Amino acid sequence: MKVAVLGGDGYCGWATALHLAARGHSVAIIDNFVRRQLDFELGAQTLTPIRTLSERLNVWQQLTGQTIELFVGDITDYDFLSSTIKSFEPEAVVHFAEQRSAPYSMIDYKHAVYTQTNNVVGTLNLLFAIRELQPDCHIVKLGTMGEYGTPNIDIEEGFITIEHNGRTDTLPFPKQPGSFYHLSKVHDSHNIMFTCKIWGLRATDLNQGVVYGTVTDEVSMDEALINRFDYDEVFGTVLNRFCAQAAIGMPLTVYGRGGQTRGFLDIRDTVRCIELACLHPAKAGEFRVFNQFTEQFSVLELAETVKSVAGEMGLKVEIDHLPDPRVEAESHYFNAKHSKLRELGLEPHTLSGSLVDSLINIALRYRDRIDPSLFAPRVNWRQARNERNIRAVTKEQVLIKAAV
Repeated sequence: MKVAVLGGDGYCGWATALHLAARGHSVAIIDNFVRRQLDFELGAQTLTPIRTLSERLNVWQQLTGQTIELFVGDITDYDFLSSTIKSFEPEAVVHFAEQRSAPYSMIDYKHAVYTQTNNVVGTLNLLFAIRELQPDCHIVKLGTMGEYGTPNIDIEEGFITIEHNGRTDTLPFPKQPGSFYHLSKVHDSHNIMFTCKIWGLRATDLNQGVVYGTVTDEVSMDEALINRFDYDEVFGTVLNRFCAQAAIGMPLTVYGRGGQTRGFLDIRDTVRCIELACLHPAKAGEFRVFNQFTEQFSVLELAETVKSVAGEMGLKVEIDHLPDPRVEAESHYFNAKHSKLRELGLEPHTLSGSLVDSLINIALRYRDRIDPSLFAPRVNWRQARNERNIRAVTKEQVLIKAAV
């Protein structure tokens, strides 16, 4: 299968591109290196040292003999995107090319507008390009469980059947997004569902939980292929932050009471879920939704797990509670259905089997690169503007830095 991975230089995209290539698919990466730009802007580098994309791809080719094509550009530029789709002619497009951080979208007006413009316009461009050039192409879109919020009922996979005033209908599950980023993903879902209905496109919306881990079979082949490990307060996940804090003996910082509960999955399951979606495409005109996670934990449960495992490794770890900078329920009901990917053949990994090798040991290996100042939350949901030390870096500068 010919698969285009939009955002293939990022965390999920890079692992997915290698996984699909290793399975014999013809893969193209489409990226504008904006994720690297945001590192420069925020002054927060990934814990693991990431090579330039050209170096990564060269090493991959030397190790496997496989060539992954590269198209450098911004998908919010319709001319660039349409020419790329026309040139590569993908049978499936995996869409990761979005600003993915909720805290980043909440910094101020500028960052909220950038997030929604980048994400919504990029997705609209993809929908129009597929309609015009590759109408049978299957769109695999990375959504987020954050679209649902934390309702006091079970979360179904995308749709819910309701009865109202004696009539019954199946409707999209109600959305309660918690940031301007999550709102952009809701807009994406609606736009994709609408175009499947009116144009007969085929799409799978993968509402993904929090992804953890750096290790996949392909990434482990060489140091040059290593994946990102973001631990800062803007792009870092809570589990990465806890493991980085444990590695240098700092207390694990839990926001509020720590009852916030979410779905989680190993990066190895992410790439497998993407492949399963590609191998079992939606039908023409079908918009389907899979909830993509394997386990659910509260933030406090994660902290206690990391503390326990780190203690067994000889690391002394404590837990601190900080005021929650987000507007969210700190204790709530959360039960989300997630059976469809298992029915397609997913055999999930568990956090208990991944925590040491894929997280804590990675944090220990690179602990000299940890900057403790990046842990403290500085983006407050309740403020219209958050003061941060933002560096002005143009896309052109980043293209040069990332490509050379």
